[in-house]
Amino acid sequence: MCGIVGYIGKKKAPRLLIEGLKRLEYRGYDSAGISVINKDKIETVKAVGKIHNLEKRLNSINTESSIGIAHTRWATHGEPNETNAHPHMDNDNLVAVAHNGIIENYHILQQELKKEGAEFKSATDSEVLAHLIASYIKKDFPLDEAVRRTMERIEGTYGMVVLCRKYPDKLVAARNGSPLIVGIGENEFIVASDASAIVEHTRQIIYLHDRELIMLNKDEYSIKTIQDIHVQTTIEDIDWDIEMIEKGGFDHFMLKEIFEQPEALHNAMRGRLDEKEMTTHLGGLSSVKDRLRQTKRIIITACGTSWHSALIAEYMFEELAQIPTEVEYASEFRYRNPIITEEDTVICISQSGETADTLAALREAKRKGALTLGICNTVGGTISRETDAGVYLHAGPEIGVASTKAFTCQLMVLSLIALKLARMRNMSHIQGDKIITALKKIPFQVKEIFESDKIIQELAQRFTYAQNFLYLGRGYNFPVALEGALKLKEISYIHAEGYPAAEMKHGPIALISENMPVVVIATKNSIYEKVVSNIEEVKARKGYVIAIATDGDKTIAKKADKVIYIPETLSFLVPILSVIPLQMLSYYIAVLKGRNVDQPRNLAKSVTVE
Repeated sequence: MCGIVGYIGKKKAPRLLIEGLKRLEYRGYDSAGISVINKDKIETVKAVGKIHNLEKRLNSINTESSIGIAHTRWATHGEPNETNAHPHMDNDNLVAVAHNGIIENYHILQQELKKEGAEFKSATDSEVLAHLIASYIKKDFPLDEAVRRTMERIEGTYGMVVLCRKYPDKLVAARNGSPLIVGIGENEFIVASDASAIVEHTRQIIYLHDRELIMLNKDEYSIKTIQDIHVQTTIEDIDWDIEMIEKGGFDHFMLKEIFEQPEALHNAMRGRLDEKEMTTHLGGLSSVKDRLRQTKRIIITACGTSWHSALIAEYMFEELAQIPTEVEYASEFRYRNPIITEEDTVICISQSGETADTLAALREAKRKGALTLGICNTVGGTISRETDAGVYLHAGPEIGVASTKAFTCQLMVLSLIALKLARMRNMSHIQGDKIITALKKIPFQVKEIFESDKIIQELAQRFTYAQNFLYLGRGYNFPVALEGALKLKEISYIHAEGYPAAEMKHGPIALISENMPVVVIATKNSIYEKVVSNIEEVKARKGYVIAIATDGDKTIAKKADKVIYIPETLSFLVPILSVIPLQMLSYYIAVLKGRNVDQPRNLAKSVTVE
């Protein structure tokens, strides 16, 4: 897996493909490659490492070609090297394939193809696709039929784009569980795994659905299913432009996205606050409002940062709406035969809308009859199409691998859903008014936190070479401690752990010394005094305490070594504010350590394989 770009049209394909790959760099990768058709042959170049290594080799292929495919690879089968890099070819260089996903039955197919004379060069599962498609081409099947028959044979996930030198004016793409989008230009088409590679050239796109393939030439397209049924599809418009995926003067996308959060949060609320009824208007939930009102239990499933937002939502839904709520790792959900009924609502949270584990959990919930809701940032993702209803974040494109604005916008949208559920059930008009007033202040309060930038940079300087961090929080702030620790691990590669503050004495306290920075989220709430006691326990063992506290709190200033203040708000909204300084601290430490902040090692932005 990671990034795919394909082109057919009238422009010079190699340069366009390279630029498309650069737009996908944020997804993370370890090698890259490109194939074009030149007259009666396929020319391919590959390189390990960054795209500029591939770019240096472009003079070895026909740069005038107007059809080609390109790929950035994040290793799943086989180590990062040129042989394992995509595109993959068959032995006769008849077919070239760029593939995202995992072919689960590739061993069986590989053995069958070897008996037919195929020789495999790579250690990947993807190479089997090139050999299998080529075997059908040699039997005189047209290119689209060869791909369709291959789709019938393979098990697993795929987003693939296929070139064939026998059909130099055609490009075929297919998907199942791994996203593919087709951009429609004037006498040209661009296929990509992400709209960021397309938006520079056209705003008109087609979302390819699972188990569908599309045949393209420069003038027209046709789509059919794996069952060989032709289908019509809707052409949609991308609602953001190229400037939104540029750095805009910031050193990194992550820093830009941290500072975009006030606007992103405002967009997540825009048009959704009903100040007459003191509730929220969420159009994406209108069709299921009766089932929502009657739901007996909520299950939220997600991965990574989205799982942390789900944990916070658990507190929200139970406190505000009085609905029993459970949170599940999506990667574990479907494998334990969960007890789900038609009276349950399952909420799937995924920034990309394509997370493989979350998608599998969604399908298990639907199979058992639950109402399913999706919370996604990327419009048109698989999860948003397969859920019964849902809400988009409207955070705008997030390029940095470590999520920032998508996380806070998830919390905002979950707050809006919690308010809606509460007002449908038991919450008073007065309490709804109080919440809406607090919600409207949040974007401005985030801006206030940015004024602590200098303090946070000083802390980053002090702890750049710390080997371990401990993050503590209670109640709504416990998941924030988990998220803060994850951010530091993701981009600085410093070991960090998040704990409920009260659990510190059940083990982690053994780690505390003068060399152990401890970040404590100690905002004013009903268990504030307990958290102050936890700080005293750390100080008694000479730990260095960095506290996130409520504006005006003089007590914390006397207890902690350093305090970062955040504005006061309602308890369930505090995480949107308390996570901001933790994002900034992680960013500045990573920069000082010389890390690749936007593309941390071994990570991909969208995890589309299990």
